[in-house]
Parts: sequence; C-alpha cells; structure tokens
Amino acid sequence: METIYEFTLPKGYVDNNGGIHRVGKMRLATAGDEISATRDPRVLSNPSYLTIVILSKVITEIEGLEVITPTHIERLFTADLAFLQDMYQRINDVEPPKMQVVCPECGHIHEVPVNFTQEG
Repeated sequence: METIYEFTLPKGYVDNNGGIHRVGKMRLATAGDEISATRDPRVLSNPSYLTIVILSKVITEIEGLEVITPTHIERLFTADLAFLQDMYQRINDVEPPKMQVVCPECGHIHEVPVNFTQEG
C-alpha cells in the first residue's frame, strides 16, 4: 500500500527570497492527525483553519523547506491550496467495506456496502 504521494504544485510556494518551490510529498492522514488538528487553538477559534493545520501535518516535504508549518500553508496561492485539498481527499478516500449477499428470492449474489451507522 502506498502511503507517501509526490505532488507538483500548480503555482508553487514563494519563499521570502522570491524562490518558487513546487515539488513535495504528502502522506496518508492518521486518526491522530485529524484529532489533534481539531484540538488546535487556531481551529477552535476559527473552524475553517482545520484544513491548514491538517495539511501542515500530512505534507512531509516541499522542496527547499526544512519543516512544513501552518504558516507555509497559509502563504500558498489559492490554486495550490485547492490542489492540496483535492489531493488530500483523493488519497485518504476510503471506500466502505463490501460483503457478498445472496438474494433469498432469486439466489443471485450481490456485493453491497456495509453500513456501520444505524439509521431510523
């Protein structure tokens, strides 16, 4: 299973010297990443900051930067932020588990998603 994904930002992160950094890596998110991000004081005061904090945790590398911080993510162009949000969703998307069931009337085997939530 792949857990680290390379990316190239559409615009690139511009550092204080005007250098542009486009190539980086993102890892799969863990439950701990999402839980700790929801406890971050910046997120508690502004829930829309959640994306910034989570991306700063799962982006492991942007060429030329030693550490990725929320400030780095804040300074991205909106096109790059949208690109990274989309990538995060795609690589962390988990299909619901499926199981095979047999129709009691016709005997046909179907594959259906398992729903772990209880509804009405």
